[in-house]
Amino acid sequence: MRAEDSWKSICSAKKAAQFAAIPSQWIINIPPETETNILGVPAHCGLLSKRELEITETIDVALLLERLHSMEWSSVEVTTAFYKRAIVAQQLTNCLTEIFVDRALKRARELDDILIKTGKPVGPLHGLPISLKDQFTMKGLETVMGVSTPFVSYQERTHFFFEGYVSWVGKDADTDCVLVELLNECGAVPFVRTNVPQTLMWGETHNHVFGRTTNPYNRKLTPGGSSGGEGALLAMKGSPLGIGTDIAGSLRIPSAFCGLYTLRPSYERLPYCGAVNALEGQESISSVLGPMANSMSGVKIFTKAIMDAKPWKKDPLVLRKEWSESEYRLENHGGGTRLCFAIMWDNGVVRPHPPLERAMKMTKAALEAAGHKVIDWESHRHLEIYKNAETIFVADGGHDYHVQCELSGEPLITTMLPEDETHPSGLSEPFVKTLVGEASHLSAYDLWQLQKEKRDLRKSHLDHWERTVSRTGTGRPVDAIISPAVAYTAVPHGLNTFVENKVAEIRSTPLYATHSIMHAASSR
Repeated sequence: MRAEDSWKSICSAKKAAQFAAIPSQWIINIPPETETNILGVPAHCGLLSKRELEITETIDVALLLERLHSMEWSSVEVTTAFYKRAIVAQQLTNCLTEIFVDRALKRARELDDILIKTGKPVGPLHGLPISLKDQFTMKGLETVMGVSTPFVSYQERTHFFFEGYVSWVGKDADTDCVLVELLNECGAVPFVRTNVPQTLMWGETHNHVFGRTTNPYNRKLTPGGSSGGEGALLAMKGSPLGIGTDIAGSLRIPSAFCGLYTLRPSYERLPYCGAVNALEGQESISSVLGPMANSMSGVKIFTKAIMDAKPWKKDPLVLRKEWSESEYRLENHGGGTRLCFAIMWDNGVVRPHPPLERAMKMTKAALEAAGHKVIDWESHRHLEIYKNAETIFVADGGHDYHVQCELSGEPLITTMLPEDETHPSGLSEPFVKTLVGEASHLSAYDLWQLQKEKRDLRKSHLDHWERTVSRTGTGRPVDAIISPAVAYTAVPHGLNTFVENKVAEIRSTPLYATHSIMHAASSR
């Protein structure tokens, strides 16, 4: 069998197994492709009962948990309702990877029994179904996007495979990652896993195994990436709370494109241990995990629950810093009564499109009406920051990507453009390639110089922020910077990302997203 036939047959078999995991009675009639906005399909497809629609339309996670803990709704019926809606979302947007209905319902049933017998919830997330990006390994399940492994030698590591590659199909994880362990301790019900792009390092969501994920607001547009499966699922209200990851926009981009709330936390606040990643061992710029939801309550409840679980006892990189309600209530920022915000209208490189500018003007007006002060942010060394980050991302010259692809023979995806649809580009080559140049495998010394430069840039940016004390009138530097997560709204497939064909130079990450690498989202 030719290598091409081999990897393609593996992908076909995996997709067939995924479809077989869907209960036959949950299959719906798919609307024609001309119906681009499919947000209303769950309410009209006939699969969900009136009560199930009420459950899944309850976007306030605090209210969901209240009804679960009071036993007004059982975990089984809540999990079933969201599972049905998730399967509808899958049929419409291709947002899921792993489907394990029986396992999730068994977990929900156990939680119901405990609550009935003891009268006490297992934890703060008792009975709540939670979706997970396909980086978070669960014992006994395949993790096609990666595998959780104990420490092994470099030679042994060549037998393990990472994000969005064909090679890991058919291999179950031996353990739960730390996040899944803590979710179980908190009483949650992990119930689906969601799609990601090959290599993870894209602002869209497509791979050879599961295919392309679409945006439910308009299926001709991308939901973003790399947490695009979560974005599409949550926009369809197929999950009350999802967990994604972010290194250069992977939480923020899909949340912006799909109308969601998210938090891209600072480094090492939430436990990443055991979750898999692209570019394993690259620690110059850390990826982080964070919540995505249709309500702010979901963001807070998840973050507090995980911090209260003392994740530093299971993940040695997590800071030993407990949740602080006083910090949440902004006691060090005047108690939140008269804050000073800085708006980044333009970072000096990319100008936001009119809808984003309009949103920022609306935000400014609302803040001023509430008694806060708003000043203009003076951009500071953004192009240098962007070049530094993107050069670090390709420090191996694309070696990691090619090694993983060669294991199965699958080709490296070098464009997110659909094969049957192209869009004109105003650039002769991606801007990132113009800025960084031809990617090459850097020496350790060269990487050290980039890390030193990054450290200096962070110090420079901190000093720039602190100097705003002279403009705020509060006696403090600006309390937060407001900027778009992305400089534009959702775009047609293939137009949010681009890579150089020879060595998979990193996609052209929106500069607004990359900028926060330097200040670790402390303003969010």
